[in-house]
Amino acid sequence: MAANLDGQLVVAISSRALFDFEEENELFEAGDDRAYMALQESRLDLPAKPGVAFSLVNKLLAFNQPEHPRVEIVVLSRNDPVSGMRVFRSAAHYGLGIQRGVFTRGESPWRYLRPLKAQLFLSTNEADVRSALAAGVAAARVLPLSARASAEHPHELRIAFDGDAVLFSDEAEQVFQRDGLSAFQSHESTHANTPLAAGPFKPVLEALQRLQHRPNDTMRVRTALVTARSAPAHERAIRTLMNWQIEVDEAMFLGGLAKGEFLREFEPDFFFDDQAGHVANAAPHVPAGHVAAGISNR
Repeated sequence: MAANLDGQLVVAISSRALFDFEEENELFEAGDDRAYMALQESRLDLPAKPGVAFSLVNKLLAFNQPEHPRVEIVVLSRNDPVSGMRVFRSAAHYGLGIQRGVFTRGESPWRYLRPLKAQLFLSTNEADVRSALAAGVAAARVLPLSARASAEHPHELRIAFDGDAVLFSDEAEQVFQRDGLSAFQSHESTHANTPLAAGPFKPVLEALQRLQHRPNDTMRVRTALVTARSAPAHERAIRTLMNWQIEVDEAMFLGGLAKGEFLREFEPDFFFDDQAGHVANAAPHVPAGHVAAGISNR
């Protein structure tokens, strides 16, 4: 019988999001394909340093048990197969249980998300991220120079999400951008009892809740909603999560305050937001990714 990944949280990740390949990437971006491959081959026995999403991947894999796999991490990369050897060797060096990978040597790999049935795609390539989102897969562009995750919570996977255009649809954001803050607040108060439609990351939050309800001896999950909403617009967000029967551990309704310092205190392994400005503000403090979805990214 063929192997399958049914019932697992499948996360696809680019090699540069998982490992720090910034020095090598300078050659790749310069278009010197052969020189890049030669450099990677010369470093096959040198483990790459952890990248921005390393902590997220490491902790997700800690939920797996020998007879009960819950998370599958697949490397989905524009790297060439030779460079892919270094990726696998680096993963083995750090004890990451990564067995599957697709390496496309410069071509966009996002189309392989469909046969993988991936629920999340993390990449440093914006075009690949936008293609994945258009195909209905939650995806974020990882900022490779983001701060690395705190080591203060080794047994707790911490993830923070923005609300509108990330967990929720961008319906309310469209009202805000078209008619302003007062109209937005009025619209959300009027529709407080009407659940928002799902955004691209609702399935990811659902998958995390399943992990949260089946903790093991080594890892737990803690989630946070970090949003520019404030009262009275907070109520619709909370009621939407209640309607979905999804719980978050923390909720920050910041009313437009910069998110970075709040995220620094929460210490997530990753933060997802659709607003490039919020991501840039967060990146000096925590691992961050831009979700190019909704009206703000058209």
